[in-house]
Amino acid sequence: MNLLPLFIAIPLGTAFVIVLLGKMREIYSDILASIAALILAILPFILILSLDKGEVLVYSMGKWLPPQGINLVLDGLSRLMLIIINVVGFLAIVYSVSYMKKFTAKSKYYGLFMLMLTGMNGVVLTGDFFNLFVFAEIAAISSYALVAFGVEAEELEASFKYMVMGSIATILILFSIGLLYGLTGSLNMADVGRTIQGNGSTLLSFSMVLFLTGFGIKAAMIPFHAWLPDAHPSAPAPVSAMLSGVLIKALGVYALMRIFFNVFGFNLQLSWVFMILGLLSIFGGGLLALRQDDLKRLLAYSSISQMGFIILGLGCGNYWGILGALFHLLNHSSFKSLLFLNSGAVEYSVGTRKLDKMGGLSKVMPVTGATSTIASLSISGIPPFNGFWSKLFIIIGLVQANHFVLAVLAILASVLTLAYYLRMQRNTFFGKLKKELEKIKEAPLSMCFSMIVLAVVCVGLGIFFYPVMKVVLEPAVEVLQEGIKYSSLILGG
Repeated sequence: MNLLPLFIAIPLGTAFVIVLLGKMREIYSDILASIAALILAILPFILILSLDKGEVLVYSMGKWLPPQGINLVLDGLSRLMLIIINVVGFLAIVYSVSYMKKFTAKSKYYGLFMLMLTGMNGVVLTGDFFNLFVFAEIAAISSYALVAFGVEAEELEASFKYMVMGSIATILILFSIGLLYGLTGSLNMADVGRTIQGNGSTLLSFSMVLFLTGFGIKAAMIPFHAWLPDAHPSAPAPVSAMLSGVLIKALGVYALMRIFFNVFGFNLQLSWVFMILGLLSIFGGGLLALRQDDLKRLLAYSSISQMGFIILGLGCGNYWGILGALFHLLNHSSFKSLLFLNSGAVEYSVGTRKLDKMGGLSKVMPVTGATSTIASLSISGIPPFNGFWSKLFIIIGLVQANHFVLAVLAILASVLTLAYYLRMQRNTFFGKLKKELEKIKEAPLSMCFSMIVLAVVCVGLGIFFYPVMKVVLEPAVEVLQEGIKYSSLILGG
């Protein structure tokens, strides 16, 4: 049985049922959403067992074989993304059971959340450009509503800004898809990739620029980042975890990787564009994070910086650079999701996000404090946590590509990351507990569960990095390194 349609059918069907049963008791929507998310989290690991290394699985809707009709494609890269999306999605849903009690219309929240999962799963599985656009819009429109879920002035303003920037990205992407269709007469990625090889037309270059800008906005790379520092802090904590931990990767970085490596083909000019954008994001995001007094805004700017590391690694174009980029993509989904869940637990218990109004919270919130420390050390690249290995691989990739100055800058950027996370930890969890915070209690059990699991993942990925690298990451690296051979794997010949 082909499992690929289930990644779209399960969350889509669950969203419909939850909203349909919305007026029933709240606990039913909690249970239904949690069960659906758990099934989705398990399915990618079944695919690891059932697929050999280098194997590509194609599901053709209505038995119309590619390039005709709609098809879903699973390879090493899309499998890695499915693991990230659905595992983090499950933990965010479990966290939401307690956290979202302070909001009304919980069933509508779960419905939108499931639609967001539908869109992201569709983006990483689709084999054609039009459905990439459709699924990206399903995820994006759901996320606009989720950012505004608190319906306060701050949330509505942030959601509107996010929607405007997202709409600009959408127009650029749709226009680029139209140009490609005009040039090739096809929307299938593999077919387009095979058709355009050797075509050096100006329209094709313009299409690449539009894709880079459109998906660059969705990935929140500097200078396309303006929406993120408002949207992520304003959203409910589990939504912030999904936006920073998953959404900007699925709708932004994944699409850039798939299009520029497997359709257009990666070259020296693209390599430099990626590395320059990566460096701008690393230092721009890091320096802005250093100045923040709002806990969630600090984490939002940090996401921009960490996306820069991923883009920088991809820009190397060699094995170690791509491996480090994909490992950092996996790692970032764990420690950044955890940090946003930590910030949500603090806000839930303390009622503020301001760093100067906190301090010593580890004494009254030991689970949140301990897991936040693990996440902060991980994202700063301290051994033996997972962030150390991914940043090390990126630096090795830069050295192998003879970019020694960039390698030194990447090391300095890690020191900068450590600086603002030490400041965050000191102001939030360490030091003397303020008198007015002495009666604060730890977050509820379901919230603690998700934080503990993600902390274990941060440690586990650091200790067992080698088997993870061999089983999960190397098949994804192989997909990107094979580049335009993607077309022949899908279409044959």
